[in-house]
Amino acid sequence: MVWKLDRLGRSLRDPITMLDDLKDRGVKFHSLTEAIDTTTPTGRAMWQMIGILAELERSLISERTRAGVKAANRRGVKFGSKRKLSVQQIDHARELIGKGQRREDVAALMNVDCTTLYRALAG
Repeated sequence: MVWKLDRLGRSLRDPITMLDDLKDRGVKFHSLTEAIDTTTPTGRAMWQMIGILAELERSLISERTRAGVKAANRRGVKFGSKRKLSVQQIDHARELIGKGQRREDVAALMNVDCTTLYRALAG
């Protein structure tokens, strides 16, 4: 028994997952505020309606997210972390390595991790 359904989780998906698990284990559920009682046919029907609404909510969020990403891409927004090395720095690193300096030393000079330098040189 809970006072209100939103006390079970942060999103609608959390309580649905939890209550489906409880149902599978034969545990009855009762929410005082929403008048959902899984021991009654009306309560079970209410619970199914909430499940349908939660699925709709997930679909709408996913659709809006995809639309937002497409719009951002059209505006030229770049996703991901900012590059640590500029084109000029990468060229300079290649020059230094070409002159015989160790990659580890060049990475330290550029103030980046060796892996970051290796990726930049490969790209």
